[in-house]
Amino acid sequence: MHSQQVTAEPPSNARAERDSTVGEVPGVLPLTFDVIIAGCGPTGAMLAAELRLHDVRVLVLEKETEPTSFVRIVGLHMRSLELMAMRGLLDRIVQHGRQRPAGGFFAAIPKPAPKGLDSAYAYLLGIPQPVIERLLEEHALALGAQVRRGCAVTGFEQDDHGVTVELADGQQLRSRYLIGCDGARSTVRKLLGVGFPGEPSRTQTLMGEMEVGVPQEEIIAKMTEVRETQQRFWLRPFGEGVYSVLVPAAGVSDRTEPPTLEDFRQQLRTIAGTDFGVHSPRWMSRFGDATRLAERYRVGRVLLAGDAAHIHPPIGGQGLNLGVQDAFNLGWKLAAQIRGWAPDTLLDTYQAERHPVAEDVLDNTRAQTELLSTEPGAQAVRRLLTELMDFDEVNRHLIEKITAIGIRYDFGEGPDLLGRRLRDIDVKQGHLYGLLHRGRGLLLDRTERLTVGGWSDRVDHLADPTADLDVPCVLLRPDGHVAWIGDDQHDLDTHLSRWFGKPAN
Repeated sequence: MHSQQVTAEPPSNARAERDSTVGEVPGVLPLTFDVIIAGCGPTGAMLAAELRLHDVRVLVLEKETEPTSFVRIVGLHMRSLELMAMRGLLDRIVQHGRQRPAGGFFAAIPKPAPKGLDSAYAYLLGIPQPVIERLLEEHALALGAQVRRGCAVTGFEQDDHGVTVELADGQQLRSRYLIGCDGARSTVRKLLGVGFPGEPSRTQTLMGEMEVGVPQEEIIAKMTEVRETQQRFWLRPFGEGVYSVLVPAAGVSDRTEPPTLEDFRQQLRTIAGTDFGVHSPRWMSRFGDATRLAERYRVGRVLLAGDAAHIHPPIGGQGLNLGVQDAFNLGWKLAAQIRGWAPDTLLDTYQAERHPVAEDVLDNTRAQTELLSTEPGAQAVRRLLTELMDFDEVNRHLIEKITAIGIRYDFGEGPDLLGRRLRDIDVKQGHLYGLLHRGRGLLLDRTERLTVGGWSDRVDHLADPTADLDVPCVLLRPDGHVAWIGDDQHDLDTHLSRWFGKPAN
């Protein structure tokens, strides 16, 4: 098999020549990498970058020889924008996207976002999928990750010390961990034998970009008429005479078989009474409403993230965001395990925290899908929910759910802020997220009398009585979630041990 390798020089302080014999087994390949990631989509690339922040040797294997070519627009929601800001990526990413109001997400019910959303990034960023994938891959490469394209994982065996990964060309590689970020049809998940229960697609939707042969005024008038009852339909200008076209498919087909232009014409005529003279397609695809969740995210030294762990209809635009957020949750924990300072149960918290989040996303997409039905009962419920969303509390709850800023992990009893992410507040050094670029923990100390002591190699300390907080001190994990609130040094030390292991001295 043709294999193209793209590498970047690791940072000067990286321990790229660290002793690779640690954990070797007689008669087994040497440990060349700490982590091998199958799949270089947004989840895989983001995970690779997060691991490289902690000097973990990472290889990303991508079965496709070239990056995604068709230009589908994806949306980054508030929580994902916050995470990009935490790593110093947002300014660059925003240049390539288009900011849109943070509203109308839930079941495409056209309600504006409530005022005062708890985020400094209260908008949706529409960005071409190939662009966000390229930017995240470049970020990982710049940090020293390796990416090999045209390399498909076909098998693996794990033992107490590592994982031996076999590629399609017969080559074998050895690493401490293997992460499946290889999509809905994940080879890693299937070989791992992890169940993927849920529901198969009941409906499919055609989506593509193509030129049209009628005036824009005619398109707008017909869209307004059809979308009174059919939400899975639009023609939106994409520039240079090209339109993004969405229309229900005639039935459920194999997703690996792309639709034809005639399929689009036929379905447009069926739904709208005209095919709008569509021609010259740039790309065409189909997607379904299958909903599935992996039973486990981890088996030994093999883990799953992104679409390999969960799939759902794209309504609400949560898929890419959910996967990137998986990567942020897993990256620092797996790095801690490899670096040797992770508490015994830290890596287990990846599934404990992210599996329920995915369950909630699957449930809300199921609900949204029902509200897109043209059946009278579903339309009646849609009208009722549209009325309820005029109440600020309802609208706020739904938008916080879709954008993931309402997530609260279960860290035990405590104030409501415990387990939630902290917004990008003002601090004396500028903005809070600017202090999280290195992927370390952070103690934000308004008392100016606490210390991180023997954890200073993993946790930064900012004494700032002016910080925009209504609590004395907070301990933040590398993913920005609040791990502790208080002002007692002994209690702080207990929680530092819980999340960051034993002190170095």
